[in-house]
Amino acid sequence: MTMIAVIVLLLLTVAAFFSAAETALTTASKPLIHQMAVDGNARAGVANALLNKRESLISTVLLGNNLVNILASALTTSLMIDLFGNEGIAYATAIMTVLVVIYGEILPKTYALLHPITVSLRSAGIMSALVAFFGPFNTVIDVLVKAALKLFRVPTAQVRTSSQILAELRGAIEVQMMDSDIKEEVRHERVMLRSVLDLTNVTVGEIMIHRKKIATINADLPINEIFEQIASSPYSRLPLWRGEPDNIVGVIHAKALLRAATHGGSRLHVAALATKPWFIPDTTTLLEQLNAFRARREHFALVVDEYGTLQGIVTLEDIIEEIVGDIRDEHDIPVAGVRRQTDDSYLIDGSVTLRDLNREFDWHLPDDKASTIAGFVLHEARTIPDSGQEFLFEGFRIQVVRRTRNQLTLLRLTPPKPDSPAVAVTG
Repeated sequence: MTMIAVIVLLLLTVAAFFSAAETALTTASKPLIHQMAVDGNARAGVANALLNKRESLISTVLLGNNLVNILASALTTSLMIDLFGNEGIAYATAIMTVLVVIYGEILPKTYALLHPITVSLRSAGIMSALVAFFGPFNTVIDVLVKAALKLFRVPTAQVRTSSQILAELRGAIEVQMMDSDIKEEVRHERVMLRSVLDLTNVTVGEIMIHRKKIATINADLPINEIFEQIASSPYSRLPLWRGEPDNIVGVIHAKALLRAATHGGSRLHVAALATKPWFIPDTTTLLEQLNAFRARREHFALVVDEYGTLQGIVTLEDIIEEIVGDIRDEHDIPVAGVRRQTDDSYLIDGSVTLRDLNREFDWHLPDDKASTIAGFVLHEARTIPDSGQEFLFEGFRIQVVRRTRNQLTLLRLTPPKPDSPAVAVTG
C-alpha cells in the first residue's frame, strides 16, 4: 500500500514536470531564447531547437502527461477498491481530481508562468530526450491528425505574411510601452524601434520640408550675392533656380563653392558647380528613400507631386530624425512649434506635423488624411474655420487662435483627460 502511494506521488510529480515544461516552453519569449542561444547559452540552444518543432513537443507532453495521469489514477483506484470496495472508485476519483488539478496542473503551471525562461532552460534537456524517444509515436499521431484535418478540409499549412510579422512586432512593442515603470531611456529605445517599423508606412510627403520653408538661391544673381546668401544660410546644400522659384536647375553644396572660390574668384559659374537635381514622388516610402539615398550616396532630394510640381525637400537627416528623434547642431534653427500653457493646453504652429506631436506626447491623432495639425483641422472641419472657432476631435479640443488668409497658423490644443471618452464632433 505504501509502495503504491509512493509510486502515485512520483507519477504526479512527473505530470507536474510535464505541465510546467509545456507552459514554460509555449509562453517563453522565443526571440529572447534565440538571442541567448546566439550568445552561447547551451541550454538556450536546446530550448530554441524545441521551439522550432512545437508540434512534436506538444505531442510528447500530451503523451507523457496522459500516460502518467492515467497510470496514477488506475493505481489509486485499485488501492481504494482494495480498502473500501466499490465505494473506493468515488474516493479515488475525488482524491485524484484534487491532486491532478492542484499538484499536477495549477501549481506547476503557475510557477512556470512566473519563471518561463528559467523553467524552459532547466527542462529543455529532458524534454529534448523525450521528444526523440517518442519520435515514432509522434510521427504516427501527426499523420493521423493531418488526415483527420484533411477529411474536414481544414488547411494544415502555416503561412505567415510579412505584414503579420510586422504587426506582431508592433504589438510586442506597444505592450512593452504600456509598462509605466520602465526607465525613460528604455522607453526612448522602444519608440525608436516603433519608428523603424513605420518606415514602410510613412511617405516622404509626410515628413518633407514644405516648399514655403525651403531656402533657395537664384542662379542668375551675381556671385558675391550668392556667396552672402550661402554664408548666412544654416544649410550646406541649397537648390538653385532660374527664371522662377519652381524651376530648380541644380543643388549647390557650400563646400564645393568654397573649394572653387579659392581658384576661380569672381569668375565662378555657380550653375556649373551644382549637382543635377534629384526629383522623387511624394508617395515614396521612407524605407524606399533611405535605400535610394544609400544606393546613390546622396543626402538631398526634391519632392514633387503627381503633376510634377515642387512640394518640398527631404534629406537623409529627416529620415534619421524619424527614427531617433530631433537632431540639432550648432547651425540648426530652433523652431518654437509647440508651447505648453499653464492650463495644460498647447499653443501649436499650424505647420507642426501630427507624427511629431504623437511621438512627443504619446497622442494618437490620426495622420492618414493630413500630415500637419492645421491640415488635420481642415480635413475634419470640412471648411476653413475663422479665428476663435473651436472644435472637438478625437477627444482633443482645438481652437483656432490665428488665421492668415486661408492658412491656420496658430492653434490651441487641449488634450483629453485620461478617463474622458474620445468623440469627434465640431462646434
